[in-house]
Amino acid sequence: MKSDEKAIGIFDSGLGGLTILKAVKKLMPKENIIYFGDTAHVPYGSKSKETVTEYSLNVAKFLESKKVKLILVACNTASALALPTLKRHIKVPVLGVITPGAACAVNTTKNKNIVVLATEATVKSKAYIKSIKRTDKSISVTQYACPLFVPIIEEGLALSDISRLAIKKYLTPLKGGKADTVILGCTHYPVIKNEIAEFLGKKIMLVDSAEEIAKRAKDLLERKRILKTKGKGKTQIYASDLPERFSRLALNIIGGKRLKVKESRFFI
Repeated sequence: MKSDEKAIGIFDSGLGGLTILKAVKKLMPKENIIYFGDTAHVPYGSKSKETVTEYSLNVAKFLESKKVKLILVACNTASALALPTLKRHIKVPVLGVITPGAACAVNTTKNKNIVVLATEATVKSKAYIKSIKRTDKSISVTQYACPLFVPIIEEGLALSDISRLAIKKYLTPLKGGKADTVILGCTHYPVIKNEIAEFLGKKIMLVDSAEEIAKRAKDLLERKRILKTKGKGKTQIYASDLPERFSRLALNIIGGKRLKVKESRFFI
């Protein structure tokens, strides 16, 4: 198989990474994609670094076995905790979502006050703070853990009274604060992006790293001259548990026809 014909591998703990799949397909419609949702272990955000790294490495090796040319870690927690290990053990390039999201936030903020909404594990890692400070030490970064957002979205309860109550619980402290830029530091969170934006108001800009990592992926493939520019892109989707449920709930994120999802439990 020619290098450009090989697929882009994308993985997340569950449904959230489909926001990145959607962005990649929009920017690079001719690319083949293999997506893996580790639904047997969702959420990653409440687990230890060792556990997240183990799960991430297993999924990355699975994607590598499918002869992908690039792996996108469509999970902020895995990007924060497991990326160095993945880069050491995986032979193809691996890109995480932290750096693109942080860079976009730095370019977006006008008053140098940024808020990060993320899982408990990502907040604990301080990965966004470190990435932002490497670019501009003068920027103030505040973090808020929002542990209920992921299970609410995974249960198909986005756009419900429950999601609105969770938004109010977690984000009320932001209203009236100094921040003018908020990073959605989990790939699940864009699913409720409009609700978050409505609650916070027009003065606060939201940063979604899906588009940013898609741009970086395209740049990398162009530099390596392995961007697929001919034919029709094909998408394969795997889940480590309950593939039918994944397929049903995925419609809430990417719309269109119901996805065919294969089950892979080889590393559970």
